[in-house]
Amino acid sequence: MTATTVGEALSTAQHAIDRLDAQYLLAHLLGVSRASLIARPDRPLAAAAAATYRNWIAERANGKPVAQIIGIREFYGRDFCIDEHVLIPRPETEILVEQALAAISEQNSLKVPAEIGLSILDMGTGSGAIAVTLALELPGAAVTAVDVSAEALRRARANARKLNANVAFVRSDWYADLGGLRFDMIVANPPYIARDDSHLTKGDLRFEPLAALTDQSADGLDAIRTIIAGASGHLLHAGWLLIEHGFDQAAKVRGLMDAAGLGSVRSVRDLAGIERVSMGRLG
Repeated sequence: MTATTVGEALSTAQHAIDRLDAQYLLAHLLGVSRASLIARPDRPLAAAAAATYRNWIAERANGKPVAQIIGIREFYGRDFCIDEHVLIPRPETEILVEQALAAISEQNSLKVPAEIGLSILDMGTGSGAIAVTLALELPGAAVTAVDVSAEALRRARANARKLNANVAFVRSDWYADLGGLRFDMIVANPPYIARDDSHLTKGDLRFEPLAALTDQSADGLDAIRTIIAGASGHLLHAGWLLIEHGFDQAAKVRGLMDAAGLGSVRSVRDLAGIERVSMGRLG
């Protein structure tokens, strides 16, 4: 690529990668909007920027996710820094946050506002997107986030500092190091892809941490089983458990919640009509 203008760089890039990806990468590199790129195709592109852009195009053409290339992904209107040690936040996971907020606002409580004194646990926090978002949306709540990965916790702590969110981070293999702590709500987006799923070796997923994608079980439900089985020992009375899961796992997850003695069990669909989040209440 020997482009000297924005328009030439984009034209060349679009032979290798998707047009929108090409525009997004260059817009981020130059610190401008996509609209600005399109409006000013004759804008000169410095040699250093052109070199960086060439590298980014090559990485994207090899399948590396855009979010990992630029190190940022938006979630719930905020930018989170991500790297190869954490799962890239998905739009579908915003449904988990929305349902958590809805459950809190609808709870029968003498607390005013509802989140004052509320305790929330985010399991397998990764980038911290869920925990940080809930802490910022519910400034009166006490949010704790756990992950077994030290690298993930470093990234999550950095995001919390950057966004000025008050979150307590604990390194723990699910509930193992939480002792007798109990919470008003537990939320989780655990690994749920079956170990033999062919998607693990295709596309963007090749670049994400395997442990955040699959628990290496045949059906992808072992982590979810662990979370549900331990929920009653870590939820306060009337506390909610909310779990994101795979497109075909809702019925099994509801069954696990029923068997664990949770009530008000239901699943919530995403914008594509897929049951994406299941939830149940203790007591």
